[in-house]
Formats: sequence, C-alpha cells, structure tokens
Amino acid sequence: MRLLTSFLVAASLSVATSLSAQSHQELRDSLSRASEILAYHPDSIDLRLKKAAWNIQLEQWSYAKDEYDYVLAKQPANIAGLYYRAYVNEKLNRFNFARLDYENLLLVVPGNFEAQLGLALLNEKDKHYTEAYDQINSLIDQYPDSAIAYAARAGMEKGRCMLELAEYDYTEALQRNPDEVDFLVSRADIRLLLGRREEARTDLERLLSLGVPRAALADFYKRLKALP
Repeated sequence: MRLLTSFLVAASLSVATSLSAQSHQELRDSLSRASEILAYHPDSIDLRLKKAAWNIQLEQWSYAKDEYDYVLAKQPANIAGLYYRAYVNEKLNRFNFARLDYENLLLVVPGNFEAQLGLALLNEKDKHYTEAYDQINSLIDQYPDSAIAYAARAGMEKGRCMLELAEYDYTEALQRNPDEVDFLVSRADIRLLLGRREEARTDLERLLSLGVPRAALADFYKRLKALP
C-alpha cells in the first residue's frame, strides 16, 4: 500500500527538505502559531504532527524529533510519526534509531514502498553496502514499474563506480518517467564519465527541450567539448 506522498520518497532520496514555497519567515510564523495553539491542546496528535512538519522545513531536527517522540509514545503504530522520525533520526546521524523506525513501520505496513526505500538508502549511507544493495534489488522486484526504485539503485551504483550499471538503471528509470530532469542530469553525467559523447549530447538536448536553461548546463557542455 502506497501510504506516503511523493515528497516522502523525495525526502528519502535526499532532495531539499522544504515542503512548500513559503519563506522562512512565513514558516516561523506558522510554527509560532502552532506552538501557541498546542499550549492549549498539548495532547493533540494532529497539532504535534503539524508542528513537527514545520520544524522539519526549518531543519530543526531535534525539535521535530521531540514531537515525534511524543506522538509515538501515545501511538506507537502512527505511520507518519514512524516515517518522519526515521527521516529526522537520519538527519541527526542516529542511524540505528532511524533503522529501527523503518523496521517498525514495516511491521505496521508490511511491504511499504517508502519504508523499504528509506531503509535501503539509510543502509547505503551507513556503509552497509551489501544489505542496501540486496534491499534495493528486492524493492525493484516488488515494484518493477517504479522509476524511483531504479534511480535509487543507479545512485548506489554510481557511488561505487559501477557506471555501466548506473547508466542502465537511469535508462530504466527514464523509460518509466521520461521527463524527470534529475534522472536525465544524472545519466548525462554518467555518460560523460564513460566518454559517450553523442549519448551525453542527446541527454543535454533533451534537458534543454524540457526548459532547463543552457547556462545551468554549462559545465556539462564544457565536459562534452573536452571529450575526444
């Protein structure tokens, strides 16, 4: 069951933690209002989850963890609490605690995509490489239509200099989501590293057609020009 939003997946893949386009000041104002209301309703789980979400946006990891600790003390099987506390624990470099939260979430919702992905990426970050790779392979077996799963495995492979495999997996991801800019940028980078001039050029031209400014790709074109 796909419980969590695409933002949660993005958060697992270590993209920006901002949940909206609000300015920091607006976020701080929202957090202040939530804190004031919470003072009158200290047992409100919904309010604590909302406050923790604003803490995350402001990268106040310890404050967010305190809120999730409270929520999970009251509701140990709270799905949002488990997922987000795992994310926050990872940001705090509390990897063993993050792993435990993911594992507990999988006990509540066996086979959950986001929890499995988060756990695999956490193990990769924590240098449990074999376990991480086994987990991402298992995830792809379960969700063969997931572009995100293939991209996650490609990221692992690139980090281990398995460039041919990484290119293959980014290609698989793009077959499922052809207009994903991040996937195209990553594949172009790998193709440049592999010296595949024309294939890299094709990716760069596709990025331009999707609206990416040429100036943003200047370094890529510089690398392209340097290839024999």
